[in-house]
Amino acid sequence: MKTEKPSFNLLIILCLAVFALSFAGCASMGSSNTKSMLSASGFQVRTPTTPLQKEIYAALTPYHLERATYKNKTFYVYKDEQSGVAYVGREPEYQAYCRLAVQQQIAQNYQAAAMSPYWAGRWYGAYGYGYRGVYW
Repeated sequence: MKTEKPSFNLLIILCLAVFALSFAGCASMGSSNTKSMLSASGFQVRTPTTPLQKEIYAALTPYHLERATYKNKTFYVYKDEQSGVAYVGREPEYQAYCRLAVQQQIAQNYQAAAMSPYWAGRWYGAYGYGYRGVYW
């Protein structure tokens, strides 16, 4: 029985993952540290105070980064319903957030690629190299 080299398969998987991430966008990245990434990207934390702000805040989807345009200016808003605040940023902050989200995803992929093939096959399902490098 002939087996393929694991490094070639990992390289292909990694390239496909990076390719998929470039088209996936980052507006709805559901990570546990979204708020810290938004803050690190330069988003400002705002508490709605006026009746108009409270009305707009109530209409937002919780825990989802949304794009809004007001007077030909684009804003990105993330509603944190639990804290009662919104993270507000413009295009530069959004682009910085996207870069951080992609960097985090790539780091997670590198961690998965660094796993031994035996455990990676069991961690991610029945595809990949099994016990002692036997491909199934």
